[in-house]
Amino acid sequence: MPVELLPATREHEPILANLLELYIHDFSEQLAIPLGPDGRFGYPDLPAYWREPGRHAFLVRDGALAGFVLVKRGSRVHDDPDTLDVAEFFIARAHRRHGLGTTVAHQLWAHLPGRWEVRVRRSNPGALAFWAHAVASFIGSPVPATPFEAKGHPWSLLRFTTPPDSP
Repeated sequence: MPVELLPATREHEPILANLLELYIHDFSEQLAIPLGPDGRFGYPDLPAYWREPGRHAFLVRDGALAGFVLVKRGSRVHDDPDTLDVAEFFIARAHRRHGLGTTVAHQLWAHLPGRWEVRVRRSNPGALAFWAHAVASFIGSPVPATPFEAKGHPWSLLRFTTPPDSP
């Protein structure tokens, strides 16, 4: 089955909310993210993906539902309102380590060409290796990871531009 990056509609919001719980659970090993009183982590910004311009929500399918991507226009690090930010990127565990994430990232960048940034917590070296490979294999050259700090946590930032005629 081909890998599909599908725009998520408002009707997909409950599916994205469920997938976000899995995603946040994965992060709860690294970050102190408390469960809410309802037993869920929650993601209060999810409705904004259908209300605010410059936000894009996608579902990932690999025959079956396999993950999601949330993109937000506007850099979280630099004063650049036109930069596209990979806000959240999740591939379910059963679909990892087979190239699916790289394929999805490439489809995303081809679908939305322009200036991009990907932020990765430095406590997650596997994620940084994944993103460095995905970016380099898409644009044809490595991109240096720039360290920065946000809210007292060390991060790495990959900034790059995808050409309008990307594969």
